[in-house]
Amino acid sequence: MSFSSNAKEEICRAAVNKRCCALAESYGVLLFCNTFSRTRVRIVTESTPFAQRIPKLFKKAFGIEPDSITGGEGSKYTIEIRERSSIARIFDAIGYGEERDVALHLNLGVVEEECCRAAFLRGAFLSGGSATSPEKNYHLELLTSHYYVSREAFALLLDMGFEPKASKRKSNYVIYFKSSEQIENFLTKAGAPVAAMTIMSAKVEKELNNRVNRRINCDAANADRTVDAAQEQLEAIAALRRAGILETLPEKLQETARLREMYPELSLNQLCEMFQPQVSKSCLNHRLRKLSELARK
Repeated sequence: MSFSSNAKEEICRAAVNKRCCALAESYGVLLFCNTFSRTRVRIVTESTPFAQRIPKLFKKAFGIEPDSITGGEGSKYTIEIRERSSIARIFDAIGYGEERDVALHLNLGVVEEECCRAAFLRGAFLSGGSATSPEKNYHLELLTSHYYVSREAFALLLDMGFEPKASKRKSNYVIYFKSSEQIENFLTKAGAPVAAMTIMSAKVEKELNNRVNRRINCDAANADRTVDAAQEQLEAIAALRRAGILETLPEKLQETARLREMYPELSLNQLCEMFQPQVSKSCLNHRLRKLSELARK
């Protein structure tokens, strides 16, 4: 199952108890579903838990049941309501008069309470939402074909403390989040804290991997610098030997040259330990610079 499917399954475990919340969740479902008009309600979903939740939800919110639920077993579910009396009960419950087009606006009276706002987000995500696996990237979106619904849901999210973004995709309007923290908060609010924790865990793992990669890259760069420096020192020592100068140098410089040639792969710190008695890094660095300067002269 995808991350989005798992999140929806988790959300669907929420009990359908309070009628006001059932109404708000149903409202979110309807405004973000495939078809919602005065003649037809049509909801298409791949989620079995969501398809099974709709009859309980609509029964609690409107006192009705869908006319038909088809599909399943590997195909998408299609839930439809065509009975005029059932649709009229939906319209009455959510506060739309006969003269008002249901597809145009979000009735904020349905989502006044904090619990009802969370329920509305739950329904919107179940019906028109999707979320990308956090292992790939961070993206959660809500899609609706209603322009004003999108704008007013966007404003509702702002009022709830979210920071959504908006765009248009063909004939649909998209509200989306790219911030991992915003997605975590949305899923937690909608009733999927486990899915939110999955994002947190993925983020921690990514940050850990990035730190490890940075450390590896840093170590590799340091190793490259060590090799380059050692190569320059070895070339300087070889030049001094060819010129017959190396044997005339003070014993400490000769010992430094001898140990560098014996251990070309060691860093300065490691090479310091080869001396008896051990010398400091600054002392060794001074001797090697002296050898290089003599070779250049």
